[in-house]
Amino acid sequence: MRISRKSLAIAAGSLGVILAAQAALQLANTPPTVSISSPTAGASLPAGKTVILAASASDVDGRVRRVDFFVDGSRVGYDTSAPFGVNWTRATTGSHTVYAVAKDDRSTTTTSAKVSFSVGTATTPGGSTDTVAPGVPSGLAMTAQNESSISIKWTASADNVGGSGLARYEVFRNGASVGSSTTNAYTDSALAASTGYTYTVRAVDNAGNASAQSAGLVASTTAANVPAALWHRVNGYFTQWGIYNKYVPRNLETTGVAAQLTHLTYAFGNVRNNRCEVGVLKANNASTGEGGDAYADYSRVYAAAESVDGVADVAGAPLRGNWNQLKKLKAKHPGMKVLISLGGWNWSRGFASAARPENRQAFVASCIDAYLRGNLPAFDGAGGAGAAAGVFDGFDIDWEFPAACGVTCGGPEDTDNFTGLLAEFRKQLNAIRPGLELTVAVGGGIDKIRVTRPEQYHQYLDAINLMTYDFHGPWDAKTNFHTALFNSSSDPATGDAALFNTNDAVQAFLSRGVPATKLNIGIASYGRGWTNVGATNHGLFQSGTAAAGSLEPGIERYAVLKALGWPMYTDSSSKSHWIYNGTTFWNFDDPTTIADKTAYVRVQGLAGAFLWDFSGDDTQASLVNALAGGLR
Repeated sequence: MRISRKSLAIAAGSLGVILAAQAALQLANTPPTVSISSPTAGASLPAGKTVILAASASDVDGRVRRVDFFVDGSRVGYDTSAPFGVNWTRATTGSHTVYAVAKDDRSTTTTSAKVSFSVGTATTPGGSTDTVAPGVPSGLAMTAQNESSISIKWTASADNVGGSGLARYEVFRNGASVGSSTTNAYTDSALAASTGYTYTVRAVDNAGNASAQSAGLVASTTAANVPAALWHRVNGYFTQWGIYNKYVPRNLETTGVAAQLTHLTYAFGNVRNNRCEVGVLKANNASTGEGGDAYADYSRVYAAAESVDGVADVAGAPLRGNWNQLKKLKAKHPGMKVLISLGGWNWSRGFASAARPENRQAFVASCIDAYLRGNLPAFDGAGGAGAAAGVFDGFDIDWEFPAACGVTCGGPEDTDNFTGLLAEFRKQLNAIRPGLELTVAVGGGIDKIRVTRPEQYHQYLDAINLMTYDFHGPWDAKTNFHTALFNSSSDPATGDAALFNTNDAVQAFLSRGVPATKLNIGIASYGRGWTNVGATNHGLFQSGTAAAGSLEPGIERYAVLKALGWPMYTDSSSKSHWIYNGTTFWNFDDPTTIADKTAYVRVQGLAGAFLWDFSGDDTQASLVNALAGGLR
């Protein structure tokens, strides 16, 4: 989880080192696959019509960026999104051969097998010649869903012959044809529960002319035998250091936030020397990872006026501080579970060693001893055996990032060790009692996803928190969206960066077999900003440098950004917006973008969403209210 104490303004030299290390750690690139799906081998097509050329293409370790189509050795067109297809409008009579070339996001190409077909004499109803394709269907929307089916509708297409000229609509799921309809609606059945699918539709007229495919609709089946009201997790992160900015657990009670939470996650616990280290010193060494704050965690004496229940801490009591206040919150809201998050940016460097087979059993045991059994180091009259028992209901593992680069870079052995560590946590938690939770916070970038094995590790988890923010920031030379829902159609980013958005992160996990009902998307309570930004496109995708921010350069709380009152601009394709005053550009989440994201959670059948972190919200708790309200 991104934390305010780290430095996120990466110098150009450091960025070069990190990128070089990441490149060295990438798994071997697997070429894409591609095959011609239309026309079929041996097909005999009438002349005087558009010939539809289509291909199925996929890439297991990224995505297909482009498919080029060749007829008789000459390129006739290309497509950049599934379902891949072009219309060959200058078809000539006689025999032809078609093949396709797919290129993935690392510029690796694969050529399909060749398919032979022929073009003969044109035949159309009534002897007339109609070579004009109908209009492209638009406005795809989901109308119903259950655990095994999805119903969609769209705006009817117009045809040059008139309404009676349309013959049918062809429906595609994930790029493959799944059926047709004579009306502008379709129900797709026999689907897997908790699974997301992408649908497109094309119109075909009575002369056989076909339109291009529509824009895609992403939809998901529901979970099997689980009422929708039970899916949604409303989670937020409370930071240990928030008290130094006057954000204490009582704020969660007075603003009504606690009453809306299913989960609260406390950040962070340190991972050091192959154990869960509860640090007794506030001082932290960013270069070594040493640190902790027992004062904030369990020794600070809360006065009655700042206590959750209006009762002051007792000096000398074994449990005081934030953790005692969380225990009081749980008493007032017994349906809320509290997890301890281990790691984060500064304190993740110890995971690589702790997760090794020879260390992981003892490491997990030390975490359980400290946070579940509550055995704490003595500090200022607090701590001792069982002092924190009953505060936490499980763990959130925030390793930034296995087999990739965070504050340090991991090695390829992290891939299996990450899965092994989660298996060990699940084993030891189950041995204590049922109901103890285990979650992970993971990077939303495809570069972080492909080097782990979510298809294997999700079985050990109650939820996966996708950090679907910090996709872009002032470490980029140009302004961009740090927490977009979809990719912007005008985004100049290429390669992995073209997938830096919430939807592509979710799809990466779904395509690897992770149930939708284990995925939570992330909401950021802060913005990313650039200054010295030119006025073209109101500052979007323009050069700039890190803007001044109260947290760090380029970072500012939502509460502060909301109060600026600058002009706001919206990118409809990414469902993101930004503010710009002629010089400075900020992108951030607000109740409007959260409404889009919670609707996305419902449509996809995801588990829920979380906020990083509470302290950036305004005094009305606008972000949490929007998050919780959107998931009811």
